[in-house]
Parts: sequence; structure tokens; C-alpha cells
Amino acid sequence: MVWGWESWEVSTYPNMESEIAEGSLKGHVLSEVLGGEFPLLVKYINAREDLSIQVHPDDAMAKAKHGPEFRGKTEMWYVVDAAPGASLYCGLKEKIGMEEYERRVKDGTITDVLDRYEVSPGDVFFLPAGRIHAICSGCFLAEIQQTSDLTYRIWDYNRPGLDGKPRQLHTELAKEAINYTVLPDYQTRYTPAKDKEVVVVNCEYFTTSIFDLTKPVEKILPDTCLVVMCLDGAGDVGGVPVKKGETLLVPASLGKVTFTPHGSMKLLTSHA
Repeated sequence: MVWGWESWEVSTYPNMESEIAEGSLKGHVLSEVLGGEFPLLVKYINAREDLSIQVHPDDAMAKAKHGPEFRGKTEMWYVVDAAPGASLYCGLKEKIGMEEYERRVKDGTITDVLDRYEVSPGDVFFLPAGRIHAICSGCFLAEIQQTSDLTYRIWDYNRPGLDGKPRQLHTELAKEAINYTVLPDYQTRYTPAKDKEVVVVNCEYFTTSIFDLTKPVEKILPDTCLVVMCLDGAGDVGGVPVKKGETLLVPASLGKVTFTPHGSMKLLTSHA
């Protein structure tokens, strides 16, 4: 990317599918094994520069504007690491209407009305469709989202893309997609805890939890596959070794799984 890189850890998105790395199904793409689409798209994002100011449509707008096969994009961020002073934009900090939005896009002042957060490892932000946002330089995030790649770019700092040309803006689509409601705080606040599940986001599209472990913990599985991202340390997940930076997909048919740290291990788990 012009701003850094992404690793799509779990994906059935067309032409960007995850390939199974080990076991009897090694080499098969995920949709072949699942018999169709996986509802979540799970990524790591490393921002060397600021990402564009953007917004995503909800399901209704995605289908109306792009076709019945499209869906919206509600997502969340977990800050894995952050350079000193790293920050991100999330939500409006003051009330604006569509006319002021258009004016601020034209004169390059849209960021003046956005809430900016200096971030640290462990911070969580929930981004329902319609919430303006941008990751800024120095942020390394895990992102969990609906399986969708619909993004409306609002502002891109007048910089060129990889082809040397200005990247396209989606001013009119974004104007319709934005939720103009102002909230007092957009960060998801939670209380960290050792050796137990801490649910940080629970919405209609996904549930995401943190496991900060120094001893084994058992989890009863939902009736869908469980994504397990190892954020730090090492251990095993149901007897399968895992270390920092690796992602596993645990089948629901197991019924339950034990997370066993080797010393210590931090996991981020998500399911639809």
C-alpha cells in the first residue's frame, strides 16, 4: 500500500483467499474447505504513513449502491503496537452537516472536526459502518471486520498513489454513508484481566475477546469457526503450536479448545 502494508490473515475474499498452511488440507484455500464464504476478514495493518480519511457503508447502502451480493463493513481495531505519539482518527468531535462536510473536503480541513486519539498497545476501537476514521503513522493493528472491501475515501492529503496519480475520492458516496452523530468517546474501554476471557466487542457481526495467559484456559467454542491471533508469546491452541504473529482457525466441531501458554501468551479471538 502507499501508506504501509496489510496481511490478510483469514480471508475468503475473491482473489485474496487464505491458503491452509499445514495438515491434511494444506494448499487448499479456505472457501474450498468451508464450502463457501467465511463471514469475517481478519488482518494485521502496519501504517508507516497516515491512511486516508475514510468511511464504510452499511449493509443496506452496500446492496443499494453496488448490488445484492455486496455487504457493508463494520470493523474493530486492536492496537498491537504503537510508536511514541502514534494516533488515529475515530468519529466526529463536533456536529457538522452535509454542506459543511463537502466544504471541508474541498478545502482540506475535514480532519479539524475528527476526534484524534493517541494510542497504546491494548487500545480497542469499534467502528460501526458510517463512522469516519483513519489509522495514522506508527500504528500496528489487528483488524476484524465483515467480509467486505467497500471503502469510501474522503480525504487523502493530496498525495499521489503508487502510480504517481492522485487517488480517487468518493465524496458523494461518503457523504451519504457517514453517521453524523457525535459521541463523547469513541474508544472501547475495558478492564484487562489475567487468565480469563475478556470480551471487548460484541456486535451483530462478530464477538472479539482477549486472553492474556500465564496458565491454561479452556474455551467452549461457538457454533462457528473461531479465529485465534497470537499477539505475543507462544503456546498451543488445542495441541497445535502457535507463536507471536501466527493466526489459527479452530473448527466449531471441536466443541471446546484449551489455550496453553508456554510461559505467557496473549491471544485475540473472534467469531461471527
